Amino acid sequence: MNHTNSSRRPDGAALCIAAALAALAVLIAWDSSRLGGAASYARIGPQTVPYVIALCLAGLGVWTVLAAFRRDFPERDPQEARPVLWIVGGLLVQMLLLRPAGFTIATALLFAATARGMGRVNMAVALGAGVLISGFVWFIFARILQLSLPAGPVELAIADGGSWLFGQVQLIWAALTGLFN
Repeated sequence: MNHTNSSRRPDGAALCIAAALAALAVLIAWDSSRLGGAASYARIGPQTVPYVIALCLAGLGVWTVLAAFRRDFPERDPQEARPVLWIVGGLLVQMLLLRPAGFTIATALLFAATARGMGRVNMAVALGAGVLISGFVWFIFARILQLSLPAGPVELAIADGGSWLFGQVQLIWAALTGLFN
C-alpha cells in the first residue's frame, strides 16, 4: 500500500469546522452557566436546553475530528480566493463609504466588485447598473417607505428630481384610492 503524504494528513477544512463547533459549544455552555438561580429548586431549568445543545455541538465537533483524520469527507474542488477577495473588498469599501459617499455610490461599488468577483469584467457597465439599482432602492426606501438611508450627492440629486416623481405617485395613489372609496 503506497500512501502519499497528503493522503495521510487530516482534512484541514474539517478540522477548522470542528474547532468552530467546539468553540460554539464552549460559548453556549459558558453563557448557560451564567443563567443560574432558577434551576436551584428544580432539576430542569433555563440552563438545561442550552447545555444539551452545547453537548450536541461538542459531539459533532468530536465526530468531525474523527472524520477528518479518517478522510471521510469527499474531495472538494480547489477554491479560488480572488472572487472571495473581490466580494469581501466590496463589502469593506461599502462600509467605509456608506456615510461619506451615500448609499447609492457605496452600494454601486459593492455591486461592481461582486460582479467582478463573479466573472463580469466590464466594470463600467457593472458600476452603471449598480448606480441605477441602488439609486432605485434608495428612492423606494427613503421616499416611499420613509426609512432613513445615508444620503450622498447622488441621493440629493434623486431627491430633487424625485420629489416631483414622488408627488406624481402620490397624486396617482390618491386618485386610485378615491375610485375605490
